[in-house]
Amino acid sequence: MTVRITPAPAATHDRPRTLFSVLAAISVAHLLNDMIQSLILAIYPLLQASFSLSFTQVGMITLTYQITASLLQPLVGSYTDKYPQPYSLPIGMSFTLCGILLMAMAGSFPVVLIAAALVGTGSSVFHPESSRVARMASGGRHGLAQSLFQVGGNFGASLGPLLAALLIAPYGKGHIAWFALAALLATIILLQVGKWYRGAIAAPKSHHTKHVLVSPLPPRKVAWAIGILLMLIFSKYFYLTSISSYYTFYLMHKFGLSIQAAQLHLFAFLFAVAVGTVIGGPLGDRIGRKYVIWGSILGVAPFTLLLPYASLAVTGLLTVIIGVIIASAFSAILVYAQELLPGRIGMVSGLFFGFAFGMGGLGAAVLGHIADLTSIEYVYHICSFLPLLGILTAFLPNTRENR
Repeated sequence: MTVRITPAPAATHDRPRTLFSVLAAISVAHLLNDMIQSLILAIYPLLQASFSLSFTQVGMITLTYQITASLLQPLVGSYTDKYPQPYSLPIGMSFTLCGILLMAMAGSFPVVLIAAALVGTGSSVFHPESSRVARMASGGRHGLAQSLFQVGGNFGASLGPLLAALLIAPYGKGHIAWFALAALLATIILLQVGKWYRGAIAAPKSHHTKHVLVSPLPPRKVAWAIGILLMLIFSKYFYLTSISSYYTFYLMHKFGLSIQAAQLHLFAFLFAVAVGTVIGGPLGDRIGRKYVIWGSILGVAPFTLLLPYASLAVTGLLTVIIGVIIASAFSAILVYAQELLPGRIGMVSGLFFGFAFGMGGLGAAVLGHIADLTSIEYVYHICSFLPLLGILTAFLPNTRENR
């Protein structure tokens, strides 16, 4: 397969051009990458039945994946800020390929953990560099570029449960091996992106797109703002993991749904997350990142507080609304942080992707343990209060006038 990617642009009257072909390629690769990751989440009921797992052990699978995905990302990002590695993208995807094949063949719980760790390692390499590629190809429309990149991953994540319900649940976890073809396709696409990336960084300086960097805030204010953003990531991803990891169990336990029906509800939520991601980035370009972050995190609280008391039909509607609103935050948070620390795109991307994954993994382990001690329904009662931390957005400095 050959992916046609527009060559690196020359500046025209100092006005950069958005390279939608590059953004489309990296978004499709993100779709395939996150589809594979969400497949693992979607087959948790099958793994639980196959290996007689407790909720704590189910949480350990997510923790293993998320920890390997999170710890390496800031290191990868910091290194590639100094020494760009265009072909690290397909190399990272090869780890994911190995992980998905091992997951299909796993005969014990420790092997499942090793497979999850391989997928997490691939993710730790993919996200910082692909986020950099999205910014390089943005033409200055950073929020739009991050949203296009993110929506690929979110849409892929929504496809995982749907494909699991149709192709894996009826036949067994061994059929997950077919999705190694998706990892292979992503590797081919990323090889083409790597060629463009190498050409872009090797081009003469006169041909590079010029970007106007934000005047940095005082270091103390930058550190304060980064700390607040990380707290918001904590609230967002602790809540999201309560749905991505345990929503199927919640629906099966509370409403008596089958595995396939519960996975379809999870698909609807994750699809709503993809829609919200499309909205957040361009809206942040237009009205300012801070207002999008405010509306996304705190604005979702009324719906999360209502969710534990809702009927099945209202639960489905609420989770779709929650998905759209809460998903609009991440692109805005990431671009806001990149504007606080211009010139350190890889480190910032790695830090925030890594922290998000780490909070997701920690949340899965903690919430799984709580579910074992109490009930899966109790998890949703305590998590419903997390978006109230969105009030911290009020303390973020307004950077819009500095751009």
